[in-house]
Amino acid sequence: MPDPVVIIGGGLSGLTCAKELHATGVEFLLLEASDGVGGRVRTDKMNGFLLDRGFQVLLTAYPEAIRHLDYDALQLQAFEPGSLIRTNDAFHRMSDPWRRPQHALQTAFAAVGSLMDKLRIGRLRWSAGRGSLDSVFERPDRTTEEELRELGFTENMVNQFLRPFLGGVFLDHDLQTSCRMLYFVFRMFSQGDTALPARGMGQIPKQLAAGLPDGCIRMNSPVSTIDSKRVTLQNGEAIPASAVVVATEQSEAARFLPELSTQRTARSVHCVYFSAPEPPIVEKMLVLNGTGRGLVNNLCVPSQVAPQYAPDGQSLVSATVLKTNVDGSQLQSLVKSQLREWLGDAVDAWEHLRTCRIAQALPNQTSPAFDPPVHPTKLRDHLYVCGDYRTNGSINGAMQSGRLAAEVILHGSHKTVHHDDGPMS
Repeated sequence: MPDPVVIIGGGLSGLTCAKELHATGVEFLLLEASDGVGGRVRTDKMNGFLLDRGFQVLLTAYPEAIRHLDYDALQLQAFEPGSLIRTNDAFHRMSDPWRRPQHALQTAFAAVGSLMDKLRIGRLRWSAGRGSLDSVFERPDRTTEEELRELGFTENMVNQFLRPFLGGVFLDHDLQTSCRMLYFVFRMFSQGDTALPARGMGQIPKQLAAGLPDGCIRMNSPVSTIDSKRVTLQNGEAIPASAVVVATEQSEAARFLPELSTQRTARSVHCVYFSAPEPPIVEKMLVLNGTGRGLVNNLCVPSQVAPQYAPDGQSLVSATVLKTNVDGSQLQSLVKSQLREWLGDAVDAWEHLRTCRIAQALPNQTSPAFDPPVHPTKLRDHLYVCGDYRTNGSINGAMQSGRLAAEVILHGSHKTVHHDDGPMS
């Protein structure tokens, strides 16, 4: 019997690779250093609340998610398309007029940017949907901020809406991320829903793992060293392998494979969770900080979208902080103080649940980036690598990279990715 393919890392990339290998009957063993699958996409239960490890959403238009996930089983709960913008001491609704035409007039005259800015959003939406998805990553490259200026958006529109919105997506307040990601995410937001699984984002990796054979995933199995034919665990156990797939975060992968090291520091984020006796907003929408002041970039009430996120009679509030030098109780205090300015004295009744700091939440995709659009998965004979840093920083990118690694193992050559989706309607 041949040795198994050994996959190191039980995040979305490693699980997708395992799923593809299993579908073709290839024996594999997946080694996960922690006590559960998911990597950065996990959900913890605390006092009846579901706390994702950072504010995350699933964009249902992701081609890889459509390919690999059972949406019905996830019981997806969708956000309302649009955002509430906090600026000028008030909240202003910016709905997607293509999906919510009843709010088109309100959106057009919202005190965010100009009417021409709203028309430019429509043009950006149309442009993002043109051609194949692959062609998005072949567009001329510049920073997102440069692209927004080139498209004619005013300072107010950039700072009040686009910076907090895109900065929250990219974890990059300065918008130095490649504009190729701008067009990618706009296409995904426009063509599908923004959703949460009813029982937390951690259900995504759990669903992938549930489709794999019993005994093929080993938890609490940190790896010490690798070569193309063997993996050695920290406890000294040596596991023979027909091939090795390194599906960890880039920094961990570079520990095994120095050629994967980079000078770009991964982007980090803080997510501060509170319980509240009443929802601070009733809309199923993201609240964006359009003031340019304070630590909070965006605010969300996940339990308004998916009620299972909080126990009966309680609400779960999530505040995202992008760049900060403070932590712990000081961070909690500053966040709460800022939200009191927005929402009033009701914030005093909130209780802090947890602060999640994700040090390597997304790969750094500062322009220039994506050249090539997808980095090779085969490093040398019998040694492969996958992860979102090999494609793009998204759930789609992570799953795509895992699928490609499996295809290279199965077919012996790197395949070009083709997506069967035409222009946006």
